[in-house]
Amino acid sequence: MEVFEDASSSELEEDKLVELKKFSHREIIIKRGIDILGGLAGSGLFLIAAALLYIPYKMSSKKDQGPMFYKQKRYGKNGKIFYILKFRTMIINAEEYLELHPDVKSKYHDNGNKLENDPRVTKIGSFIRQHSIDELPQFINVLKGDMSLVGPRPILLFEAEEYGERLPYLLMCKPGITGYWTTHGRSKVLFPERADLELYYLQYHSIKHDIKLLALTIGQIINGSDAY
Repeated sequence: MEVFEDASSSELEEDKLVELKKFSHREIIIKRGIDILGGLAGSGLFLIAAALLYIPYKMSSKKDQGPMFYKQKRYGKNGKIFYILKFRTMIINAEEYLELHPDVKSKYHDNGNKLENDPRVTKIGSFIRQHSIDELPQFINVLKGDMSLVGPRPILLFEAEEYGERLPYLLMCKPGITGYWTTHGRSKVLFPERADLELYYLQYHSIKHDIKLLALTIGQIINGSDAY
């Protein structure tokens, strides 16, 4: 983690891997205000979803039963590790399943750490993922300040090497519930193209741009597109 914190924004700007657009003081204040308002509204939706999903989770088959929520370590701003919150969509010990099934593990990594027909996803989990309901608990992360509504997606610890020299740039700002990669292909776009799409946000971000990406995300959720 220390290596990420050692790279200052000025040093990264000198490297010229990308032409960074700085966040103005005004933009930071407005963005945080929108995050708080959006986080409060989203947390209300999260509580409603949790109430509606409680019985389906309890009535699921023995193979699919387990905790309703799932937390996972991700990289946040400046490489700080935090726990992202999600509705659980996979079987218990999903990571162990990959170790026991090397053929599935190989396809998983070859496909950018995603599988369109992942055998670990539960029946209720498939529906939840299609409509991005599994992301609703992350509004709690937004209120806590770990995340923003819009930004590069929070990076899994084992994905760090996939980003290569782009990683320090992506860790300059808070990760987001949605962002440019999320709204422009999402699961269909693999590394290294995914990293380039995430970097696009740091070059062209603005409050207007954030609002546009949020609107695109709502459309995706309604249509259930590009998510698996």
